[in-house]
Amino acid sequence: MSELQDRFDGRRVAEAIERHRKHYEFWDDEKALIETSPFFFIGTSWNDYVDCSVKSGDPGFVKVVGPNVIEYPEYDGNSMYRTLGNLSRNPNVGLLFVRFDGKSRRMRINGRAAILEDAEAMGRHFGAKAVVQIECEIYPNCPRYVPDLAGATSSPYVPREGQGTPPSPEWKQRDYIRDILPAGDPHAAAVKSDEGPA
Repeated sequence: MSELQDRFDGRRVAEAIERHRKHYEFWDDEKALIETSPFFFIGTSWNDYVDCSVKSGDPGFVKVVGPNVIEYPEYDGNSMYRTLGNLSRNPNVGLLFVRFDGKSRRMRINGRAAILEDAEAMGRHFGAKAVVQIECEIYPNCPRYVPDLAGATSSPYVPREGQGTPPSPEWKQRDYIRDILPAGDPHAAAVKSDEGPA
């Protein structure tokens, strides 16, 4: 980074931004962004393997649990465990919270993650298979270049208290998947009895 900052004469600006904008406690508007976000992006890595994913849920699924600590639930997925697998070997993460309204600041987070499975942590997140807690270093960014997109409806696949098991995603019904779903998969019984197209 420093070499490129020098090459393009940006070091003074970069150092000023880091000195004045990087922080270790969430500002009020950052808490509001986190607690109302229906998704965020997360980057993880282990050795040469790098993965980027989107984590989604109803607003409030990411919780601020300390001055610079957040946590989110890992819901039922595709059994690949790319994010959790990387985190189990390398706790360093990069997160991006963005509201696609063309005006709200983006929030970049560099952090160190821990995977929690204790009853207390799991109890804070309905439908979680595990909870990821992240100690954060926070970098707010201006919204320049962020597009303004129209809003959409919430996903029917998010676990919600009092609504029963969410519907099965299409991929779990494929003929090469339906009979090998993990033990305890919430959709296993339903897809095995499904006679629809694979």
